[in-house]
Amino acid sequence: MRVSGLLHLLALIFCLVITWVFVRSYINFNMKTNRLPRWMGSFYKENPSRLVKTKCGLSKSCPDNFFAFKISSGAANVVGPSMCFEGQTIMSPVKNNVGRGLNIALVNGTTGKVMTQKYFDMYSGDASLLVKFLKEIPEGMLVLVASYDDPGTKMNDEIRKLFSNLGSTYAKQLGFRDSWVFLGARDLNSKSPFEEFLKNNPDVNKYDGWPELLELEGCVPQKVY
Repeated sequence: MRVSGLLHLLALIFCLVITWVFVRSYINFNMKTNRLPRWMGSFYKENPSRLVKTKCGLSKSCPDNFFAFKISSGAANVVGPSMCFEGQTIMSPVKNNVGRGLNIALVNGTTGKVMTQKYFDMYSGDASLLVKFLKEIPEGMLVLVASYDDPGTKMNDEIRKLFSNLGSTYAKQLGFRDSWVFLGARDLNSKSPFEEFLKNNPDVNKYDGWPELLELEGCVPQKVY
């Protein structure tokens, strides 16, 4: 009886060791060959979006002849804004090319090439610099805009009209410490569908003296001549 029990115990230990070796070999093999277990393969076939890395982290890929973009406004006066275009971060605090006021990037609407990145202090800066910049935007340019801290103190009627000509709906009411993100274009014939605006309101502000940050993402059609 004792011999039989010992044999059973040895057989059990042997089976456990063989199973462990098999599982370890299987895992190592799949890691080296980048193969997924069959059940995981079927899961990803049913959820293909989980395998696709979209440009700028968009929820879905853009169609052909469209550019992917994402714009985030600043958070209060602490975290600066950021802009991504076609998978490339073009303005951000990390790149050290953003500042208080309005942050603006110009992108060629046909090639997708980033042409200019600038920011304009709209609290204590010279508003004429922004007027000059907006008037000199070349034809065919996409215009990406993100607010940070205060975009409205230096706003005047001329600047509001120039932004309205780029397709903005909310430039006419942009004021002190409002949050604003926008994508427009030179000589747009209609209002841009790419715009978000949040009024500075002490009763509902997320931060002490500022509304919450805004995010805007989407697919903008390539301009084809």
